Amino acid sequence: MALPTFETLLYGVEDGIATITLHRPEKMNAFTAQMRDDLVAAFDATDADDAVRAVIVTGSGKAFCAGADLSSGGKTFDYKARGDEARERYKVGDTYRDGGGIATLRIFNSLKPVIGAINGAAVGIGMTMQLPMDIRLASTHARFGFVFARRGITPEAASSWFLSRLVGMQTALEWCFTGRVFSAQEALERGLVRSLHAPDELLPAARALAREIADHTAPVSVALTRQMLWRMAGAAHPMEAHRVDSRAIQARGQSADAREGVSSFLEKRSPVYPNKVSSDMPDFFPWWDEPEFK
Repeated sequence: MALPTFETLLYGVEDGIATITLHRPEKMNAFTAQMRDDLVAAFDATDADDAVRAVIVTGSGKAFCAGADLSSGGKTFDYKARGDEARERYKVGDTYRDGGGIATLRIFNSLKPVIGAINGAAVGIGMTMQLPMDIRLASTHARFGFVFARRGITPEAASSWFLSRLVGMQTALEWCFTGRVFSAQEALERGLVRSLHAPDELLPAARALAREIADHTAPVSVALTRQMLWRMAGAAHPMEAHRVDSRAIQARGQSADAREGVSSFLEKRSPVYPNKVSSDMPDFFPWWDEPEFK
């Protein structure tokens, strides 16, 4: 299958691992409307490709993403003044949907696990686009910042939902109130990233983690688990989780994957899971579209 190509990203798949690389190195990978659309399309591609078992997102050059492209000057965040025709399709009533949020919600809906390999500066949308990624590894050279208040705007990309769930309300408010840029070490200490790595060891570490997922787990189980954990983070009562858990374990327990998982364990061999995300998700998925979950 031919791999898709994008204007602002590099995209590759090797041994079950897709790597999406933000690729505007001359602009420190600054975020544009085209990058928004490319990210959405790239995650459409990873979901559609059963060969992809995990996704790594990183940046070209010295930066991960230096935030929004500010080349429009004072009109950068004034969507109406910019007259961006592409944004009209994201307009709801009198409100233009935030472009960063369109990208992060697509990542949130991914059926494949997403690992961020944060290789350098990550501020603004470069910071908030990481939040729906499942696991974040960072270079010791990385720097982070929720700089919105210092630009006269507010946090975006659904970060008001994600951030406090990841690092707690006190840290989330401190970072957003001050807008300061902070170190990779602080990001580690506050729980934003899982581990720090020397720059030349970052991608190998991310690939090793992706390899562990790809080699040992059932793709349908991982897809379900990812959505169960993320969506239950906002549940009002554990009974909501119990309803979904019950349906999931019943469906998976009857699957060929479950039989293979048990057999391979007893036979002390590597599993070969037959079920595919593209065709074998259980009938109740996506459960959040059902009236009782709305």
